[in-house]
Amino acid sequence: MTFTTDCKFLENELLDVVCLFKRRPEVLTHSFTHKDGVFCNAFSVDGKDFYYEDGGQVRDELEFKRLERRFAKLRLYQILSAEYGEKMPWGALTGIRPTKLAYMEKEQGKDFTELFRQMGVREENICLVAQILQAQEGIYEKKDGNTDLFVSLPFCPTKCAYCSFITAPIEKTRHFLPAYLDCLERELQSAKESVGNLRSVYIGGGTPFALDAPDLRRVLRAVEPILKTYNANVEYTVEAGRPDVFTDEKLKLLKEFGVTRICINPQSFSDETLQKIGRKHTEKDVYNAFALSKKYDFDINVDLIAGLTDETPDVFVQSVQKAVETGADNITVHCLSLKSGAKLKEETDYLENDCISDMVSASRDILGANGYAPYYMYRQKYQVGNNENVGWTKPNKACVYNIDIMEEIADNLAVGANAVSKRVFTEKGLITRCASQKDLPTYIAHVDETIEKRRKFFL
Repeated sequence: MTFTTDCKFLENELLDVVCLFKRRPEVLTHSFTHKDGVFCNAFSVDGKDFYYEDGGQVRDELEFKRLERRFAKLRLYQILSAEYGEKMPWGALTGIRPTKLAYMEKEQGKDFTELFRQMGVREENICLVAQILQAQEGIYEKKDGNTDLFVSLPFCPTKCAYCSFITAPIEKTRHFLPAYLDCLERELQSAKESVGNLRSVYIGGGTPFALDAPDLRRVLRAVEPILKTYNANVEYTVEAGRPDVFTDEKLKLLKEFGVTRICINPQSFSDETLQKIGRKHTEKDVYNAFALSKKYDFDINVDLIAGLTDETPDVFVQSVQKAVETGADNITVHCLSLKSGAKLKEETDYLENDCISDMVSASRDILGANGYAPYYMYRQKYQVGNNENVGWTKPNKACVYNIDIMEEIADNLAVGANAVSKRVFTEKGLITRCASQKDLPTYIAHVDETIEKRRKFFL
């Protein structure tokens, strides 16, 4: 496709709209002007010309950019939708966080449903957003200084075909582990002075349970002083991960250090699917992980993915039903996404699955009927069916960390390789970021620089 625009600010935004569709123009041109309070967008799509004028009240530069983006994306979406006879579940919305947009509308005294309908969002998704906002009541808090702590353990038993993380099979990276843990301990020691009002701690991966118990103990012990200094009763999650690396010793260790939540991430309950995506565990291993975990009284989250290799709707529905039967407190339903760095992205540039929306719809029906409510949601680029990822929770079991991160309402103090810290300035409407090095050897070699950079970042 050949694409040109005279507005650099809108280039990536318009390309995101184009990428929603399997069919794409061969030649697309765009020009933008703003005169007398009117936003003017002209498009040429494979020789067909289109021109639109939209009015919008502009209070400041931020509002101008928002409307500039909104009208251009909407009009291009409408053109391509009509040309190709296809409508998307989220219409012209391409952003990661539809709920954040809904909150912004509400804060301005507006009904977010009006904007979502204007952008072509399906009614069932508007209802989903409303349910999520309701479920977040009592947890959602925009307050400068609120902080969540994230600890990165980028080690896994194997690498899945859809995974874009920096992880590699731990047998190939184990020699980095001693030095990596040294660096984590130093980072966590230095991070104590930067923590504000601590709301949650999240140790994620990778697969934290890929570590042997003595190594896992080092990580938990390094986190402990922060918990004791700020608040010993915060939500504390370890994304334990794949069922085949669960042991009673590791679970007992988590309980010893006050962990309150864990994640068991099967992605599917189909042995055939698990083999195809590069996992070594089985459905039986999932049930064994639950049996080991339940005696320690953790809140448990289960991850599932819709759209995995060759899975039919019936197989996916069975996985959702089996996840419910485990009694999990949270169930997160992801839709497969093409991610840079993943093996799957090397094999295709567009994910196609005519049944994905049926899978999503079925999961909503099953989870809703079994007492789960949607409580957080995010979207990703190049997601199969242009759908979304949704976390579902039993009453009073919502994960604070997930809400804070997805809604971007608290600072995120992140340590480890490929960790991205964020500062949220509520009053200014500003979010800033500070990233550490991605790969293990570079991170280890430059940890002193990372520590100093993050220290200044949180001043």
